[in-house]
Amino acid sequence: MTLADTHRTIDAIWRVESARLIAGLTRIVRDVGLAEDFAQDALVIALEKWPETGIPEKPGAWLMTTAKRRAIDFIRRNKLRDQKYAELAKETDLFSEDDVGRSLDGEIKDDLLRLIFMTCHPVLSHESRVALTLRLLCGLTTDEIARSFLSAESTIAQRIVRAKKTLRSEKVPFELPEGKALADRLSTVLEVIYLMFNEGYTATAGNQWVRPLLCQEALRLGRVLAEAVPDEPEVYGLAALMEIQSSRFRTRMDANGEPVLLMDQNRAQWDHLLICRGLAALERSQKLGCSMGLYSLQAAISACHAQAGNAEETNWPRIAALYEALLRINPSPIVELNRAVAISMAFGPSIGLKMVDELSDNPALKSYHLLPSVRGDLLMKLGRFDEAHSEFKCAAALCRNEREVSLLLKRAADCEA
Repeated sequence: MTLADTHRTIDAIWRVESARLIAGLTRIVRDVGLAEDFAQDALVIALEKWPETGIPEKPGAWLMTTAKRRAIDFIRRNKLRDQKYAELAKETDLFSEDDVGRSLDGEIKDDLLRLIFMTCHPVLSHESRVALTLRLLCGLTTDEIARSFLSAESTIAQRIVRAKKTLRSEKVPFELPEGKALADRLSTVLEVIYLMFNEGYTATAGNQWVRPLLCQEALRLGRVLAEAVPDEPEVYGLAALMEIQSSRFRTRMDANGEPVLLMDQNRAQWDHLLICRGLAALERSQKLGCSMGLYSLQAAISACHAQAGNAEETNWPRIAALYEALLRINPSPIVELNRAVAISMAFGPSIGLKMVDELSDNPALKSYHLLPSVRGDLLMKLGRFDEAHSEFKCAAALCRNEREVSLLLKRAADCEA
């Protein structure tokens, strides 16, 4: 394996393990900023050692052991209370890779949910909570987070730094809250889990179209949360959305790892057990709530696709109506764009194109690659291939995911043909 191959492998391992490392370390040091520093230290050591020694059999356990030792060294240097150090040393000194591996499969999973509730504390602004959690749980760079917020990278970087300092100064506990404290944070926690799932479902950047492990972790956290908060309809709405979306995973890529769009997927290969789980969760959400919320509406849209035997049978008028309802409770140019797509499918591309054109001057969508992508698709259906070609090329230039860029360039080439 070349040095470049090793570094790519380490990067992939880091994307999978970083959230669990930071969660486990936060449990020890009770400081999310320090926990992230120790995890990064372990990554640096891995980058130095693994090209020479080879990647260990259990890389996550190796990173956790190394990071915990850094935490102990820090405690020793800062002369914390002897009793606390003794407790930590007793817990850590005799750790082997197998011990850490078992911990990663056990209590560490609860630590992830605690970490989300910690970083979603109301002492932080809503934007800071979401940005910090995306940084820690999804391993997104500040640039990637900025793109999801449609904000400047410097703004996001400052927001994350301030958030860590605030959590430290306010001594926010690393715990699962109860009662009102839980209710106060629940909407942000749901948003963060949803964003975590979305990043796994369609990666913002890199050479992977999807990050299945990130989706699986988000889905697991959603299921755990549904058990912990059984009377909240939107918890079940989010669980339903993730279950149904997850059912498509095996069909979202071809044998070469290239993206397969929804309308081209083989629905016979969708996971019908996950669809059934999702529909059951959606039904429970609707029974608990008098009206459908943000996640229940999106789950209902996904259910329309899941219940159609093929793409042609999709109930697009209902999907358009659901997007209309979604717009009323969550006004957003991205939701408007999705509604335009649904209306174009229900009533023709000319109507959809007119709606998309009305969004073209929206500053929030200036760098959003799906706007020219959708416009290119509609122009292609109308036989305006030269214009469609330009739109797909524009979308490819704005996109950061290498697999999606290839798909967009292929669509541009199809217009030329």
